[in-house]
Amino acid sequence: MRIPAHSVCTAIRDDIVSGVYERGSRLTEELLARRYGVSRVPVREALRTLESEGFVVTRRHAGACVAEPTVQEAADLLEMRMLLEPLGAARAAQRRTEAHLKVLRGLVRLGQERARRGEGEDLRSLGGWFHETLAQASGSPGLIALLTQLRHKIAWMYAVEQPVRPVDSWAERGAIVDAVARGDAERARALTAQHAERAAGAHRLRRPDLPGRRTAPAPRVSTSQHGVNTAGARH
Repeated sequence: MRIPAHSVCTAIRDDIVSGVYERGSRLTEELLARRYGVSRVPVREALRTLESEGFVVTRRHAGACVAEPTVQEAADLLEMRMLLEPLGAARAAQRRTEAHLKVLRGLVRLGQERARRGEGEDLRSLGGWFHETLAQASGSPGLIALLTQLRHKIAWMYAVEQPVRPVDSWAERGAIVDAVARGDAERARALTAQHAERAAGAHRLRRPDLPGRRTAPAPRVSTSQHGVNTAGARH
């Protein structure tokens, strides 16, 4: 069975984002192949993809290592998202389907219910699904890919505090969906820009002392193994 490189890439990226591999730690093909139960070929392809995304760097005498972003690089990510999410919402107002609207409205309804009940963990997941669906509704593969990559990297670098009034946050999302449903691109853009700006204030760097380069230690791996999703594998 051949495991697709994109499945291996997803597994390694998820483990980097969740902190299984520390910033600066080495990522050897042999260790990764053994961990995910694959050959070194898809691992090598996955590392190239992750390097292009900024999660991995190649260093002389050390090979592939988890990247060590600077404070400025982290700040730039939030600024890029604040620029791109409003664009995605404007495109969604022009290109969304009824299926997209149905999902977005359902997520807003669930989010408002969970907010009233104070179910914070559910709200975090629902918020992620909402913004992912809004991006999908833009109908722009390039923009969707950029926003997906930004979400992964921001989740890696930042912890997000729950809003003081989550009901208000979901009311904002509901207003965005109403604008998208009416095809009002400019209002969808403006509302999303306001929402993104407020949301950015809730982000806190996971490591305020993000370092510069240093000698990469051996990777620290958690005891829980992250299996590779083989649903798309070819036999």
